[in-house]
Amino acid sequence: MKLALFDLDNTLLNGDSDFEWAQFLIGKGVLDREVHEATNIEFFEQYKAGTLDIHAFLDFQLAPLARHSRAELDAWHREFLATRIRPLISPAARTLVQRHAAAGDLLAIVTATNSFVTGPIASEFGIPHLIATIPAQEDGRFTGQPRGTPSFREGKIERVNAWLESIGLWLGSFEQSWFYSDSHNDLPLLEKVTHPVAVDADATLAQVAAERNWLRISLRG
Repeated sequence: MKLALFDLDNTLLNGDSDFEWAQFLIGKGVLDREVHEATNIEFFEQYKAGTLDIHAFLDFQLAPLARHSRAELDAWHREFLATRIRPLISPAARTLVQRHAAAGDLLAIVTATNSFVTGPIASEFGIPHLIATIPAQEDGRFTGQPRGTPSFREGKIERVNAWLESIGLWLGSFEQSWFYSDSHNDLPLLEKVTHPVAVDADATLAQVAAERNWLRISLRG
């Protein structure tokens, strides 16, 4: 049995779904451009620098979900998927996923982005399992708060382990395992698999990958 794990943003996608979702809402006038755009960019830069406070970011990212009905949010997401996300999916990314699926590997996306934003994207790729930050709900409405451990840095390991445990498995169950990521923030999980793969890697991850002789690939174009 083999396991293939995929980061989403700037890995399977040629862009960041978190960032794009906020920009999409700004473009629709749901969020105030002057107030939110600079903050969105600031958090994105902190993520790239490895200084992101995930809880402060989630307060910002999840708050808009609590202000609108699920029906309204779902309608916006359908438009978001069609106009903002599909153009960010390269043929190479689809081919990579399909190759692992055809081999019968167990597939999952492992992403810090919340499951409302990323669930339909996982379905677009045909990936059956999603490990993402969970936005809490009460009576069918989002609360604006996360539930449980955010799927970020070491939290990705905790969430992957919990998922595998729930289906009677652990990382050692797999003769081979892959994790594909672009970001140095994912080094903790990359170090846990038998085949860490740096995908269009940031400078820090590219250096680590070169030093450790990890596979480096591009899914752009």
